[in-house]
Amino acid sequence: MKEKFVIEVDGLSKQFGNFVAVNHISFQVKEGEIFGFLGANGAGKTTAMRMLCGLSVPTSGHATVAGYDVYRQSEQVKRNIGYMSQKFALYDDLTVGENLKLFGGIYRMSRHQIRQKSDHLLAELGFTAERGTMVRSLPLGWKQKLAFSLAIFHDPKIVFLDEPSGGVDPITRRQFWELIYRAADRGITVFVTTHYMDEAEYCDRVSIMVDGHIKALDSPAMLKQMFQVGSMYDVFLALARTATRSE
Repeated sequence: MKEKFVIEVDGLSKQFGNFVAVNHISFQVKEGEIFGFLGANGAGKTTAMRMLCGLSVPTSGHATVAGYDVYRQSEQVKRNIGYMSQKFALYDDLTVGENLKLFGGIYRMSRHQIRQKSDHLLAELGFTAERGTMVRSLPLGWKQKLAFSLAIFHDPKIVFLDEPSGGVDPITRRQFWELIYRAADRGITVFVTTHYMDEAEYCDRVSIMVDGHIKALDSPAMLKQMFQVGSMYDVFLALARTATRSE
């Protein structure tokens, strides 16, 4: 059976004046894959992700996400993806239940769908008793889990996660990745950036950007074999040392 790609990128570039943030990158992401998108600060990964999410217009090149052109069909792209930024994206001055209703409305879900999915989500997370709790009162790890769950509340084809587990303890990070695995098992493609190299080991494939270029792309096992090292940290370090720019 022919592999289905839900993200296809060909020569994508983004330039700000004389500065080339993303320089002719090309890659494909398979349906249901957990795809790690790594790079040191200033490598261009956040700029590339913003283009793929329809939030920034490419300078040149071509990319489709969920079958839609990121340049000409950015609104269709946004409707078929979920997104979780590295900065917490929920509303602290609303309760957990109110956040669920708000995001369900944004995703154009019916009241019945919102009620049904909310009950299921809260039970799955063990948050049923927290429906009326103000989000600001939740521990950071709980907030992160809720934010991720809301990013896939509408069952998008792809979810983009920008350093989603930053600032939480290792146990909570592991629990967070269990949610990612569950989403992938449901057929949701996960596109994730992270600074934690142990998390790179959890991905099906990993790309590593350096100075606006993709310098490596393969499974963690193949990358470690290619660089003849024992960890993804060592792979990342070997490539990061070649960088000539920083933020």
